Amino acid sequence: MSLQRRLLLYLLVCAPLVWGVALYFSISRARHEVNELFDTELIRLARQVQSTLSPSHPGATPVLPPPPGEGTREAGESDVRDLAVAAWDAKGRLVIADHEGAVLPRRPDASGFVDEKIGTRTWRIYYLQSFDGAWLVAAGQDAYERDELVYGLTVTQVVPWLLVLPFLLAVMAWAVRRALAPMHQLTAELRRRKADDLQAVPVDRAPAELKPLLGAMNGLFARIEQLLVRERRFTADAAHELRTPLAVLRAQWDVVRRAGSEAERTAAEAKLSAGLDRMGRLVTQMLSLSRVESGVAPALTAEVQWPRIVEQAMSDCLATAERRRIELACEWPPRGSHPLPILGDEHLLTMLLRNLLDNAVRYAPEGSSVVLRIGREHLELENEGEPLSAEQLTRLGERFYRPDGQQEGGSGLGVSIVRRIAELHGLELQFGPGEGGRGVKATLQFDAAHR
Repeated sequence: MSLQRRLLLYLLVCAPLVWGVALYFSISRARHEVNELFDTELIRLARQVQSTLSPSHPGATPVLPPPPGEGTREAGESDVRDLAVAAWDAKGRLVIADHEGAVLPRRPDASGFVDEKIGTRTWRIYYLQSFDGAWLVAAGQDAYERDELVYGLTVTQVVPWLLVLPFLLAVMAWAVRRALAPMHQLTAELRRRKADDLQAVPVDRAPAELKPLLGAMNGLFARIEQLLVRERRFTADAAHELRTPLAVLRAQWDVVRRAGSEAERTAAEAKLSAGLDRMGRLVTQMLSLSRVESGVAPALTAEVQWPRIVEQAMSDCLATAERRRIELACEWPPRGSHPLPILGDEHLLTMLLRNLLDNAVRYAPEGSSVVLRIGREHLELENEGEPLSAEQLTRLGERFYRPDGQQEGGSGLGVSIVRRIAELHGLELQFGPGEGGRGVKATLQFDAAHR
């Protein structure tokens, strides 16, 4: 169901409901005011009758109602046919009464208002005792007269409202459509957009209720655009970087096929195997980079166990370290101190540490050492290679960038992967010279927002 239909349905249901509740309270209030008015009149009437009575009345002849079918009422009496007055002396004799008052019950012990059932109708009777107990005056009124007045007053209000209600509902329906017009305009604008049009939707003239929604949409458009830019850049970089290795592999394969001697074939096969290893490493790194830059944030809810991560990363780099005779060492914080406490994804952090170790092992001099230090607030990895210039340190992390003069193969994507994983975990990666100005030291620490 559309939002417009839902609003109209709510209005069609709630407007009559609220109107009915208001009508109920209006009737209750009118009844209270009418009762208050007539009760005041009954009290006044009873007092006026009592003021006319005196002990000099020896005993008035009561006025009795006419026999059924014989008595007739004059036109003037019809106005007060629902009003009754009666008075009794101390001996219980009815001394004053009109036609209706003759049927009022005598209640010597009553004082104030009493609701009495007389015949088929309910009467509201006010009993007034004299100070000396010589007289009892009763003034009563048929409750139907009051109800008739209340309903008469209510009908005069209800009928106009009933006549106006359909027009009111029609006006509310029109108002809902007009109020939702910006939604329809926004829908039409988004439908006309092309798939690659991710410009922000203007929010200056939008209603206040739509501004949060438009702000969220614009944020989504910005994130989608960033994702598309990353994908386009990744695709362009991949196409550029894969072209050269494929050409080299084709050339090496041609050399293998045309080799004239066994030694020449063996050398060509070794170069081809190295090229395939480089190609496999490049594809693996590109897939890893694509995963960490996919825009899907990992669930960083588990406390990281660094011993398990370090063991796995060093095991993955052990073959390269043994081939180059590199000694791997790890220094932990003092006993009782938790190493770099952080919530994160252990798989991604293993990938991060593996890339750092692999770079440190590949570009360290043969026979040297690589040291990993894990403290309370940082992680350091240092090798003993030649120091890099300030420009080279600044460019570390650029995609497919590798410093000149490197003998070991690589893709130039490892540091980019490390930086992205570090950002996801609120860490900052920095490079600088090692102890004594030799080698390269990589440092991972909490960025300014998490310190």
